[in-house]
Amino acid sequence: MPPPIQTRNLTKRFGDFTAVDNVTFTVERGEVVGYLGPNGSGKTTTIRMLLGLLRPNAGEARVLGFDACTQTEKIRARTGYMSQKFALYGDLTVRENLTFYAGVYGVRDGGRVDAVLEQVGLREVQKERVEALSTGWRQRTALGTAIIHEPELLFLDEPTSGVDPNARRTFWDLIYALVEEGVTVFVTTHYMDEAEYCQRVGIMRQGRLLAMDTPSALKERALPGPAWEVSAQPLLPALETLGKCPQVARAGLAGDHLRAITARGVSARDLRACLQQAGMKVQGVEEAAPTLEDVFLALARGGNSAPE
Repeated sequence: MPPPIQTRNLTKRFGDFTAVDNVTFTVERGEVVGYLGPNGSGKTTTIRMLLGLLRPNAGEARVLGFDACTQTEKIRARTGYMSQKFALYGDLTVRENLTFYAGVYGVRDGGRVDAVLEQVGLREVQKERVEALSTGWRQRTALGTAIIHEPELLFLDEPTSGVDPNARRTFWDLIYALVEEGVTVFVTTHYMDEAEYCQRVGIMRQGRLLAMDTPSALKERALPGPAWEVSAQPLLPALETLGKCPQVARAGLAGDHLRAITARGVSARDLRACLQQAGMKVQGVEEAAPTLEDVFLALARGGNSAPE
């Protein structure tokens, strides 16, 4: 069977602006692939081309083996799409929204709506009008409408934007429950921590796919060396000093302390000495776990792609 998603040199321009620039990647069956990047980096445009809602200026895409330009109806019948703006009817109840979308997709199984209510955890609010629900419940309802026809491939575009951390965690539990049933998931997000849930992550910036790999591989390849948590005073002069230390690739504020990425072989003693020589008072220097935010900043600063 063909991979659920294959793109080659996919490009979309709006006038002189290039929204997606020569993007090539493959998504395998059963994967959860995250598309990570700030707003305006080309994530939604990529999805809209994969669904056949936008025609690319160059390159090609195949979704579930079908051409995204010429076989869009076949693609949409087999995929689910949860957009940034939930396509729900506020004056209808949760059950009525699910029933409506079941009809749109031609679902004839009379028990399918009840099954989705149970699957997504909507039983207790099924009679509530959508406009009266919290963002978290509307999010679940939108997911329910996206899977009502049992799609093979699910596109989720910023699905947890504006949702509290507990609801975000619950939503990801739902995603992995779907994956266990054989669904492939392609999800966009600008939450760096959320991308850690994905099996592979593509990092977008200004329309370019800078890298795509597992979170652990990205951290290993994209960073020059370890990450450090540094507590020093006064804070802003310490930041300036740290940024000038030899072998410090990047330094930044992280709440009430500093975070630094250094070359390999640099020790806590080296960083402490650099700060103390400049008259800074150092309370602590500890090696920290690297994050995808560190990876994104390293790739964005370098302006280059990490090898896939």
